[in-house]
Amino acid sequence: MTDTPHFPLSAVVGADDLKLALYLTAIDPKIGGVLIEGPRGMAKSTLARGLADLLASGQFVTLPLGATEERLVGTLDLDAALSEGRAQFSPGVLAKADGGVLYVDEVNLLPDHLVDLLLDVAASGTNLIERDGISHRHSAKFVLIGTMNPEEGELRPQLLDRFGLNVALSGHTAPAERGQIIRRRLDFDSDPQGFCAEWESQQHALRERCQKARSALAGIPLDDAALAQITERCFAAGVDGLRADLVWLRAARAHAAWRGAPAIGEEDIDAVAEFALRHRRREHLPPTPQQSPAAQPSNQNANPSEGQGQWGEMPAQALPVGARREVPSWPKKP
Repeated sequence: MTDTPHFPLSAVVGADDLKLALYLTAIDPKIGGVLIEGPRGMAKSTLARGLADLLASGQFVTLPLGATEERLVGTLDLDAALSEGRAQFSPGVLAKADGGVLYVDEVNLLPDHLVDLLLDVAASGTNLIERDGISHRHSAKFVLIGTMNPEEGELRPQLLDRFGLNVALSGHTAPAERGQIIRRRLDFDSDPQGFCAEWESQQHALRERCQKARSALAGIPLDDAALAQITERCFAAGVDGLRADLVWLRAARAHAAWRGAPAIGEEDIDAVAEFALRHRRREHLPPTPQQSPAAQPSNQNANPSEGQGQWGEMPAQALPVGARREVPSWPKKP
């Protein structure tokens, strides 16, 4: 039986920031996944499913909103362990997602303990199940993609911080782009196989670029010069803890691999800054002593990714999702 074709990622109109964040996490899953904030109807699942096509396994698994802990981690048959002397493991969602994408829609509506468990496994790449002194361990390496609409509830700050990258989407799209989006969707719906065949060369190029970047990643040093710049900027942004520094450095290295560079450059650091800082900035951060309030960058100079929607772009100050974070982002260099 042939799988139903899925809309190819290379055919998605716009959404450049979100697509880049997804590519980087696919190149280095240790970044910790991507949290996508925005309203419904933004084709977030289309992008996540398209990303799975760029990975070796092509596996795409969705965690149902009402999933139990056993459905997530799997179960151990203790009766079989007693009678046969070995644990009989029934795999859960984490085992099925190994090597692919684990997609969690409305992650902010999941119980906190499940989100915590999910993030633990995503960070370690291993799922350990223990029941009454019997344990089972298996690989669970996947790209974690979570989505949420902040109007329906927030994630606790401790959980929000543990997502590697954060991208905000806007529902506003220019008429010309809207028309292009609808036309491609109609073409896909009328002939999925033909549409995918038309875009196969672009999909193949994306797969090869991701694979080449993954192969080159280990050869790109996490150098002290890049780390020094990142730690200074994290300090200036007022982020708590050190996770932002580590995620930012890893994401900058993945970006260098993505563009085929042998080392992390300033453009790599700038390109991923907003992804790493957006959900970690301290609210209402006062101006630093070195700068007067007048010298602070305005929202008009904020990184465009603060307000870039999946299907279009708009200024950051018009994005309701990000309105709770009033600290401006670091301006990009010209």
